[in-house]
Amino acid sequence: MIREHSAGGVVFRPTGKELQVLLVATRGGKRWQLPKGQVESFEKPEETAQREVAEEGGVVARILAPAASITYWYVREGQKVKKQVDFFVMEYERGDPSEHDREVDDAAFFPVEEALRRLSFKNEREVVRKALEVFCRLRNCPETP
Repeated sequence: MIREHSAGGVVFRPTGKELQVLLVATRGGKRWQLPKGQVESFEKPEETAQREVAEEGGVVARILAPAASITYWYVREGQKVKKQVDFFVMEYERGDPSEHDREVDDAAFFPVEEALRRLSFKNEREVVRKALEVFCRLRNCPETP
C-alpha cells in the first residue's frame, strides 16, 4: 500500500451580498474540485495549500483556520493508495483564476450554492460546508448561504 499526503484550500471571496468559492476543473472541464496537491518533503501542509491555490487557482489567499481532512483509497497502476488531504479555510487576497497553471482546465469563483452543486465529490462538498461554518464564524457573515 502507498500513502500520499496532500493539502488544499477552500478559498472564499466575499463580493457584496454574495460569498463565492474557488473551484478548479479537470478532465476537460468535466470534474470540478477544490485546489489541492501533494505535500512536498520540505513543506508544511499550510504551505502546500497556499502553493496549490496559487498554481491551480491563479490566486493568492491567506489561511484563516484548518477546515477538515479527508481520507480516501484509490488504485494506481495496480497499487492500492491511501490518500489524506488536509484542507484549510482561506480568504481571497488577490489574483485572477484565469491565470491558473496547465494542471487544470479551468478555475473560477462560484456562489457557494452553485459550487456545492458543481463539486464532483461528496467528501469535498462536506469540506466546503464545514469551511463555510468556520469562515462565517470568523468573518461574521450576515447569513450563511
